[in-house]
Amino acid sequence: MRAKVKNFAAVLALSLIPTLLIWLPFLLKLKKFWGIPLPQSGMAAIVANYDGPLFLVIAKTFYNLEQIRLNFSFPLPLEYYAAHFPIFPLLIRTFSFGLGYPYSMLFVTVVSSILSLHFFRKFIRRYVNSKNALWLTALFALFPARWLIVRSVGSAEPLFVASILASVYYFQREKYWLAGIWGAVAAATKSPGILLFASYLAWAVFPNIKKVVTTPISGWLKHFKLDRIYPVLLIPLSLLAVFAFYAFKFNNFWAYFNSGDNIHLFFPPFSIFNYSAPWVGTAWLEEIIFVYLIGALGLVKLIRQGRTELAYFVGIFFASILFVSHRDLIRYALPIVPFLFAAFADTLTRKTFKIAFFFIIIPIYLFSLAFISQSVMPISNWGPFL
Repeated sequence: MRAKVKNFAAVLALSLIPTLLIWLPFLLKLKKFWGIPLPQSGMAAIVANYDGPLFLVIAKTFYNLEQIRLNFSFPLPLEYYAAHFPIFPLLIRTFSFGLGYPYSMLFVTVVSSILSLHFFRKFIRRYVNSKNALWLTALFALFPARWLIVRSVGSAEPLFVASILASVYYFQREKYWLAGIWGAVAAATKSPGILLFASYLAWAVFPNIKKVVTTPISGWLKHFKLDRIYPVLLIPLSLLAVFAFYAFKFNNFWAYFNSGDNIHLFFPPFSIFNYSAPWVGTAWLEEIIFVYLIGALGLVKLIRQGRTELAYFVGIFFASILFVSHRDLIRYALPIVPFLFAAFADTLTRKTFKIAFFFIIIPIYLFSLAFISQSVMPISNWGPFL
């Protein structure tokens, strides 16, 4: 029991301290830090970071289109809000009664971040010893910098990553109901959560696909372990429930797919290098090549290590982001990062890497401050959000 309390206290510190350090210059309303100009709106700059205010709109109105039209002035079509799934704003609404909506959003994000690090430590402990598990958890608390940023502003990503990690953790331990429940949370948080179900199905079916011909249909359930993993059906059912809810709220079961310029999947793959695309807008994209390289290397390593349940998820998710045409590609790739840590654990736990990583902590911090400072949505009247 003492060890569990100690481990959780470490996770708590690793989650909270970096976020508080990110918030500090904004709380102090510093004009500059390390030469980086900072907005003078205090914590409002944190709350107003994309897409936090949009989730606040949903939390306040819960997709009541008339209330959105009357009270919020973002120049967005009402259908746009269907791109933001309901679990995160529902949690904001739940805790708003004691904290108010803006700080409830930050509270939910922080608690989700703690959960993500908690399940990451439990997950990574399968592959490394306890000491290295704590080190990798500390690393995951800070890296990549884009992950630190979404953990420090109002964002659904920490809840999404936490629920994916929890689902995979329980799936590996054959606790399929818990895997299905957490997977359902993921699918109701962000649409790519459905890829978790696809990876579980691939894990069950593909290794024995040749036996389909010789196995009677009546034996498929048992042969492919579908009679055991059926609780993961909660994942697609969760997504269908969101769409059914949208049918009630938007009068359109397919509202998510009609939400405007939100689904950034384009053919052919690697369309992100079309600098004229609306969500790209720059030719300065060389680091995207490194994202692809690290993802591909990690996938190959997982396959060679025989970690098939991880390889299926990383492979399917990685394949999907090859079609994403959005400058913020690293944010789209965040769900596979914990599993890449498992793939590269032997490298990440070496002394040479630890020395190198301590060198880049300051750049991570400075990049986070600069990014947050430049990602503030313009809000002239905070009244409707309070």
